Amino acid sequence: MTKQQPTTRFDMTSLGETMLRMSVPIGERLDNARELAVEVGGAESNVCVALARLGHRCGWVSRLPDHALGTAVLRTLRADGVDVTAVKRVPGERVGTYFIEYATAPRSIQVIYDRADSAASRLAVDDIDWNYLLDTHVLHLTGITAALSASCYDLIVEAISRARAAGVTISFDVNYRAKLWDAAQAGERLRPLIAEADILFCKSTDAALLFGCQGERQELMTSLQSLTRAQAVFCTFGEQGAALLQESKVVAEPAIPTPIVDRIGSGDAFAAGVLDGFLAGDLGVGLRHGVALASIALSQHGDRVLSSRAELNAVVAQERRDVAR
Repeated sequence: MTKQQPTTRFDMTSLGETMLRMSVPIGERLDNARELAVEVGGAESNVCVALARLGHRCGWVSRLPDHALGTAVLRTLRADGVDVTAVKRVPGERVGTYFIEYATAPRSIQVIYDRADSAASRLAVDDIDWNYLLDTHVLHLTGITAALSASCYDLIVEAISRARAAGVTISFDVNYRAKLWDAAQAGERLRPLIAEADILFCKSTDAALLFGCQGERQELMTSLQSLTRAQAVFCTFGEQGAALLQESKVVAEPAIPTPIVDRIGSGDAFAAGVLDGFLAGDLGVGLRHGVALASIALSQHGDRVLSSRAELNAVVAQERRDVAR
């Protein structure tokens, strides 16, 4: 695989919902909260941010209200280097929000969504500037947007169809969210979407739960690949790391031991690292970059992984310094 030349406006584009995230520190309870830390986060825009900070040209499309909260989302993404000029602003609607209560064992992290009927959930085919969205090497989509509403699902179907016709590489992350739809519905609805992916991302647990893929790493990933035209399938295995299945060969990359500050966003960071390698012409490098960028995401607060090329290279090279002077 050779490095692609910049013949398009963007290296990667994406579409979806970005929300305001409100959280309490570890040890505090949401039902006793007096202050909340506010962040901006959404699966697709997280990938755009990570890639933009690595030097790639990224554009993100969505639907946001034309009040201060919608502007806050756009200002944040723009400051991180993401082009947001094709986002549609609408009056009288709302930004989706979610709340996080962090916890340590034996408790689990709790997430409460307040995103029903958000502006982004009303995204439809006519909201999209298709010339903008498809002027790219890669279109990155997720199962989260497909789960938001009937119009969002239809939009993902249309985006895949148009990208295929335009010769744009389709990257798809299953990104299953149990609070948006149950496993049976998700599995049924996602099958025709993953079938059209060129690069497919899926947690091993989701592959089993949604698509019935079983067995050890090779068997599970081979079963998943049988459901898609994708030539590259990436699975994450939690603390065991991640793997790439390409041309019937599995390449595994162990996780980097990381004291966890914030789990949210590490999967998006992994996808961004993989796409960084793909855009450079090497999916094996992408696997290593994905694992490294995921570890960086775990080590910082917030959904968006705020890293750099120099930091990524240092982590990949296993350079460890307590203080960088």
